Amino acid sequence: MTRVRGRELEVLFGEEAIVREIDRMAGEIAAKEPENLLVVAVLKGSFVFAADLIRALHRHGVAPEMEFISLSSYGAGTVGGDVRIVRDVEGAIEGRKVLIVDDILESGRTLLFARDLMLKRGATACEIAVLLDKKMKRAAAIEAEHVGFDCPDVFVVGYGMDVGHAFRELPFVGRVVD
Repeated sequence: MTRVRGRELEVLFGEEAIVREIDRMAGEIAAKEPENLLVVAVLKGSFVFAADLIRALHRHGVAPEMEFISLSSYGAGTVGGDVRIVRDVEGAIEGRKVLIVDDILESGRTLLFARDLMLKRGATACEIAVLLDKKMKRAAAIEAEHVGFDCPDVFVVGYGMDVGHAFRELPFVGRVVD
């Protein structure tokens, strides 16, 4: 346990484990020798993971370009419904290999929307990399090609993920205990 902002947090995935997994994932991606790779980070939660992943890709000899997209899933109550684009990528997708990067894969609706959007816009291939995968929450038929950790069914914070805009700065992923 660690105390942050007066709250007790249980560390689920520590800083060193995250560094190792990102390096492993970057190695997997680099082994495919992706040319003309465009990394599209899904904001806001993925920004820390995406930054570390593109630096790891560089260390593995991959020189991707980077774009950002912000998506929102809305519907009745807390159940996700339609997905809408809040902030779109600025550059062309056509003819590019795309790697969508997100913090966590849960229901899959948002990432399915993003992948379909990239393919519809002419991406030659589109893979997904996520730091965390909550398989038990899947509502859409989608899986990530690159996964850091299988995540338990708890609400997580840190490493870019927040609760009420807090805890994004943490170098680990944890859950608030109190």
